[in-house]
Amino acid sequence: MELTGKVIAVMEPRSGVSARTGNAWMTQEYVIEVPGQYPKRCLFNIFGEDRIKQFNIQMGEEVTISFDIDAREYNGRWFNDIRAYNVTRGTVAPAAAPEQAAATQGAVDNPFPPAEPTSEGTSDDDLPF
Repeated sequence: MELTGKVIAVMEPRSGVSARTGNAWMTQEYVIEVPGQYPKRCLFNIFGEDRIKQFNIQMGEEVTISFDIDAREYNGRWFNDIRAYNVTRGTVAPAAAPEQAAATQGAVDNPFPPAEPTSEGTSDDDLPF
C-alpha cells in the first residue's frame, strides 16, 4: 500500500536489545498528513537503524511511503502496526477545487448548451402557444 502526503511530526527514535536474540534494535515513528477536502493523518514507523538513516525523513517533507499493515495481540487487546519499507520524496498533486470539479463534470455530462432565455413576444416562431 502507498500514501502520499506531508510529514507533520517526527517522534524520537526508540531503541533497545531483544530479549529473545540479544540483538540491538531501533524504531522511529512519523505522522503523515494526506491532503484532500478532509485531510487524513496516519502514524507509521520505520524499523532498523540503517533504514532510519537511509530515508532521513525530515519535518515538512512531501513523501510517498510504501508500507505493510499488521496487527498484534497483547494482554487481550489488539494493536495495528503500520511499517514503512520504502520512502520516496516527491510533490503532492493539489486537489482540484470542488467548484472546478463540478464545472468540469457538468461539461462532460451535458453536451448541449443551456437554452437562451427569451422574453415574451420576441419569439421568432409562428406557433400560437
